[in-house]
Amino acid sequence: MDVPLAEYLVEARAPGSWPEVGPVEIAFAGRSNVGKSSLINTLAARKGLARTSSTPGRTRGLVFFRVQPLGKAELRFVDLPGYGYARVSQQERAAWKTLVEGYVADRPTLTAVVVIVDARRGVQAEDCDLVEWLLSAHRRPCLVLTKLDKLARNERKPALEAARAAFVRAGLALPAPPVGFSSQTREGREALWARLLEGAA
Repeated sequence: MDVPLAEYLVEARAPGSWPEVGPVEIAFAGRSNVGKSSLINTLAARKGLARTSSTPGRTRGLVFFRVQPLGKAELRFVDLPGYGYARVSQQERAAWKTLVEGYVADRPTLTAVVVIVDARRGVQAEDCDLVEWLLSAHRRPCLVLTKLDKLARNERKPALEAARAAFVRAGLALPAPPVGFSSQTREGREALWARLLEGAA
């Protein structure tokens, strides 16, 4: 997928401060340090679009990007604050929770939330909690396992199967199988684009 246009739009740090309703939006969520920014950059074919950092929890608000896939309608990608390892105060975590929940619950143009899991670590309890909440809010989760290149080839399919099985054990039915992804080799990029565009139609 060619992407002629991909640019930063705005960072919203207060409920209701996000851009006016416009193109279809796809949000990206995951534990800190799962490769969320790298995934966004790989999809957009831009090295520095989303900020990457060795320090978890650097995203402080909802970061909006304009993305124009070739021959398709314009989209917005929305980078949500990471959860889990971020070294921030409980007060700031509570503010993020309010911000994210308000956006996901009320945004009419949000069509999917990409839930990102590190393929090496597998599904954690917080990932299940997120998917359960998304389903209860009638939002479509799209599960992606990143850093697939860190696994041996014979470990990749079992990792994807184990991830789906973890949600089944939690009583959660994913709408589609997980996508394996690597920002290093770009494996899974086209498959993920196809999944996202299918939901945006």
